[in-house]
Amino acid sequence: MSHDNLDPSHLETLDRDLGRMTTLEQATLYVSRPMMGFGIALLFIVFAGLLAALIFGVTNNTFIVVVAAAFGAYMALNIGANDVANNMGPAVGANALSMGLAIVIAAVFESAGALLAGGDVVSTIAKGIIAPQNMASTQVFISAMMAALLASALWVNLATWVGAPVSTTHSVVGGVMGAGIAAAGFGAVSWGQMSAIAASWVISPLLGGLVAAGFLWFIKSNIIYQDDKIAAARRWVPVLVGFMSGAFSSYLAVKGLTKIVVIDMGAALLIGAAVAILAWLIMIPVVRRQSVGLENRNKSLKVLFGIPLIVSAALLSFAHGANDVANAVGPLAAIVQASSTGDYLHAVSIPLWVMVIGALGISFGLFLFGPKLIRMVGNQITKLNPMRAFCVALSAAVTVIMASSLGLPVSSTHIAVGGVFGVGFFREWYAERRMRKAKRAIPGLPALPPEERRRRKLVRRSHFMTIVAAWVITVPAAAALSAGVFLVIQGITG
Repeated sequence: MSHDNLDPSHLETLDRDLGRMTTLEQATLYVSRPMMGFGIALLFIVFAGLLAALIFGVTNNTFIVVVAAAFGAYMALNIGANDVANNMGPAVGANALSMGLAIVIAAVFESAGALLAGGDVVSTIAKGIIAPQNMASTQVFISAMMAALLASALWVNLATWVGAPVSTTHSVVGGVMGAGIAAAGFGAVSWGQMSAIAASWVISPLLGGLVAAGFLWFIKSNIIYQDDKIAAARRWVPVLVGFMSGAFSSYLAVKGLTKIVVIDMGAALLIGAAVAILAWLIMIPVVRRQSVGLENRNKSLKVLFGIPLIVSAALLSFAHGANDVANAVGPLAAIVQASSTGDYLHAVSIPLWVMVIGALGISFGLFLFGPKLIRMVGNQITKLNPMRAFCVALSAAVTVIMASSLGLPVSSTHIAVGGVFGVGFFREWYAERRMRKAKRAIPGLPALPPEERRRRKLVRRSHFMTIVAAWVITVPAAAALSAGVFLVIQGITG
């Protein structure tokens, strides 16, 4: 049929049909994307179980280890979906990293941290919370650890679904505690260890916020409010990057190289100092070259903080992998050891394949389900630019590294989100301070009405209250859920 004979009404009908097909295709893609994510996650969980069966071999406890590996993989996926948002959220929110690049960097450094430096905290999670000698038998101990794994994973999954950045550390510690109480009463819990962990939870967000605010004050005083901002940045940005590199190197020397050579803290600090000086010297020409032709204004500073922010985000991912992989594989490592040797009273040795499941699970969870909470942390709490995001990332990295080196399973969620709140509240305080100075300089300057003062708040109070409420409820909720799961497991196995 020739084009001359086409009826205009037929063309309109064709356009409508094509429009419907396009809409249908878009809807199919929208529906299939999350389904594909769930499918890949399920395949990874199956892979973890098969890997456990292959390595563990055929014994009476093979089925238990396979199920535990599947639970550990499920938990690791949820850690990647929820907790890693706190590492990359500030960099993405400041537009220093695209979502795709942030996910790649996080996956690489999370895995490296888990595999190189994750051991100390795993021991704390597995043995430090429950006193194993109070358990009636090896089977009861295994059931308690399996209940803790599944319950904490379910709780974090629920939190991710509703968009709340809860602490996976809170979840797993609450799960271990709840299962321990259900298995052997309150005496099974090492309350001294729990008190130390609880204190670190309170200290973590406060310390993270204070350190982040301190870095921001330093940057404002020494760079942003200087007459020649570019010259000030040339001087101080290399120093900040050197400090960050030194902290990272000291940590890696103490923890990451223990399988090759044992390095004491003094030697590690010397290594860190050497690396800090080297990084400082390298960054001097880099920053000088970046600053050529930049105008003397705040917008130009964002360019100079791009590399430091990316490096600090990578450092934070490494520290997070070292610290939070314990949440997935600590109870799993305890189950594997108890199932293979019957020993649940002594220190846990962590098989490499168990660490690999944790590292890969965190990376898959981040890739498949992480963007939602990355956007929430990066964009919806307070407005971030590269300087503020750098302060958050550096503060969180330093705090997590210190805690992990002490073997304390602190919450990286609390530290990182505390850093975001610290930066936001510091900006509010700084704005109020400048306003008071302006009033003293101009006595007749009218005060802002209360509505306008509320509108100018730089931290969203609704998010602040929601997140704090989620932090408070996580431990008891995970503990109650874990106790229920333990009773179900005992009912099935008993």
